[in-house]
Amino acid sequence: MTAVIGFVSLILVIVAVITSALLGSTLERQLDEKLVGYSNLYARYVDQFPASGVTAQNVLGGRQVPPGLLFAVSNSATGTTGIVVAATEDEFGTSTPLTAEQLTQVKDSLDESHTSTVSITGLGSYRVSILSTSNGTVVVTGLPRSEIQNQLATLLTVIVLATLGGLILLALTTAITIRVGLRPLRAVAATATRVANQPLDRGEVEITERVPASEADPRTETGLVGAALNKLLDHVNDSLSARQRNEERMRQFVADASHELRTPLASIRGYSELSLRALSQQQGPAAIEGTTTSLERIQAQSLRMTRLVEDLLLLARLDEGRELVYGTVDLAQLALEGVSDAQPTAPDHGWSIEVPDEPVVVVGDAGRLHQVVTNLLANARTHTPPGTEITLSVAREGEEAVLRVHDDGPGIDPAVREELFARFARGDSSRARQTGGTGLGLAIAKAIVEGHHGRIEVSSAPGDTTFAVHLPLSPVVGA
Repeated sequence: MTAVIGFVSLILVIVAVITSALLGSTLERQLDEKLVGYSNLYARYVDQFPASGVTAQNVLGGRQVPPGLLFAVSNSATGTTGIVVAATEDEFGTSTPLTAEQLTQVKDSLDESHTSTVSITGLGSYRVSILSTSNGTVVVTGLPRSEIQNQLATLLTVIVLATLGGLILLALTTAITIRVGLRPLRAVAATATRVANQPLDRGEVEITERVPASEADPRTETGLVGAALNKLLDHVNDSLSARQRNEERMRQFVADASHELRTPLASIRGYSELSLRALSQQQGPAAIEGTTTSLERIQAQSLRMTRLVEDLLLLARLDEGRELVYGTVDLAQLALEGVSDAQPTAPDHGWSIEVPDEPVVVVGDAGRLHQVVTNLLANARTHTPPGTEITLSVAREGEEAVLRVHDDGPGIDPAVREELFARFARGDSSRARQTGGTGLGLAIAKAIVEGHHGRIEVSSAPGDTTFAVHLPLSPVVGA
């Protein structure tokens, strides 16, 4: 605000100086025009007198003269005489002779020019001019500059008072405007302070504080700050919600992984203890047969744990961008192999395949893409009742190859659709092996597809569920 007032003050001072200079110049010019007129007039009056009778009093005697007029004449016969007419109303028409000092001051000022400005002792500032008549008399005429000085002084006084009043009004207006204009920023600061005082480092957190809509109008600069802060708070709130979901998912992951590992570990421990007890208590074929059965169960549970650990390791490596070996892959051939492998596992389902006559070749890891097909078909088989028709199709769509797995089963529960590709996500909350695996199949499929710079989508309604894998036909740089 100080800078604004200082800048405006400078502008007003410059305007005042220019105005005063122009007005002073105009008034001086008008005074010179009047002075020339009076000089010519009084020079004609002087010509009417003989040289021996020319004095200032004789020339102006009985004539009406302007107030404050200075008049002096000089010739060899009468010498130098001069008078000044009173400028006040109560002394109007009276004249006073000029002293020798005053005449000398007038003479000195006219030595270098015919018109000059002179400061006369006791009279003030005068504008004087000199003229010679035909009878050899020198005529000096002068008009006071007091009126010009008074007008300029009045003008400057008005300008100074107007400037001070304007600056005071400007300061008040600027202060009010700035205070009103910065009110949204105070709302932003208050909102930021309230948010900063909330504990955001732990637990479930929700940021409900926002800058009021009236103070967050994006059409103004200060309102744009409030709108930006609201957008930032929305983003931070979403991030905190995502963090909370990740923490809950991590806790669920630990619980699910512990559950998945506990069952085979308990089986291995139980069967190993049973085998040791059988060997210690009895000998012969019965002991050997019991031990063999226990070892088979131990081996089966070990394989189950191995698959789980390998799936977790695969996901970790895919997250790091590793584990993919690129080459050319024919998706049509991959689909045929996938359906051929899936048919014996679910003979009570209907299986069909739709592939084009021409190969659909992409650049990718054949083994991992085969795993995607296998997981999608296994998901469709596991979560649909007997008699469901499962169709696997491959097609070219623009610059993409699209692989779809469709079934006419009951569809996906909307409650689990958002978490469908999460790790250990299961449509059945139980851990029965008949109704689902470990819950890593779709998570692995999604990680593999994204590792190939593609995407996997799902649409589901009762009787119409489709998983679609989109892969680029052209090799991706850096793949």
